[in-house]
Amino acid sequence: MDLPFVLAVLAAGFGAGFVLTAVGAGSLVSFPILVGAGLSPLVANVCNNVGLVPGGLTGAFGFRRELAGHRALVLRVATTSAVGALLGAVLLLALPPGAFSQVVPWLVLGSATLVGLGPFIASAVRRRAVRLGVEVADDRVVMGPRLTGLSALIGVYGGYFGAAQGVLLVAVLALGLDVPLSAVNGLKNVAVAAANVAATLVFVFFAPLDWPVVGLIAIGSVVGGWLGAHLGRRLPPTVFRVLVVVFGWAVGLKLLLS
Repeated sequence: MDLPFVLAVLAAGFGAGFVLTAVGAGSLVSFPILVGAGLSPLVANVCNNVGLVPGGLTGAFGFRRELAGHRALVLRVATTSAVGALLGAVLLLALPPGAFSQVVPWLVLGSATLVGLGPFIASAVRRRAVRLGVEVADDRVVMGPRLTGLSALIGVYGGYFGAAQGVLLVAVLALGLDVPLSAVNGLKNVAVAAANVAATLVFVFFAPLDWPVVGLIAIGSVVGGWLGAHLGRRLPPTVFRVLVVVFGWAVGLKLLLS
């Protein structure tokens, strides 16, 4: 393990931790770097997932103030994401490589678009409800069956690969809940951290982990996650929404063309 390799892996962990916590899709920063450094796609994927656990937990903890008063949502998001990720991790080790590759770019592009259109969709729904004389609740702060199921499905994807998992979660949670975007960002970080922890339980016992690489990613991700949380907490809602849309489209197009 030479110095350029060590620096590349540290940079991968830092970049992933920062982008994941502040916006989402951190794995799209780290995964290509790890593969470019010489790791096989499978080893890079599982090492990336396990190594990002400390950074993900750091980022989630950084949003504790924004999540105050949303304990039920935190527990529901964490639980559904973790259960889904367990299945996703098993699928990763059992299915042929690239089984989800055809649908992932479209999921990311669609989710990024939904994040951008969210305020317009919500406004249109409310205007239509007013015209029809239907009351629209302003306290959608509980995850119903549909939102719970979507969270679990995104957790499956998170355990399988997870690139842009944060973008998918922001789209679903922002459209399904009436909570501030800062809280949505915090819930996203909790869900991603829970998914990574759950998948790690599978990978530690059954996946080909390179532990020195995992350690370097973890070190970089903690620093990146801490900085990303501080930036993400201060982003105005409009700026955060624009960043998610731009980054989501960039990631989706990259996946589509690669």
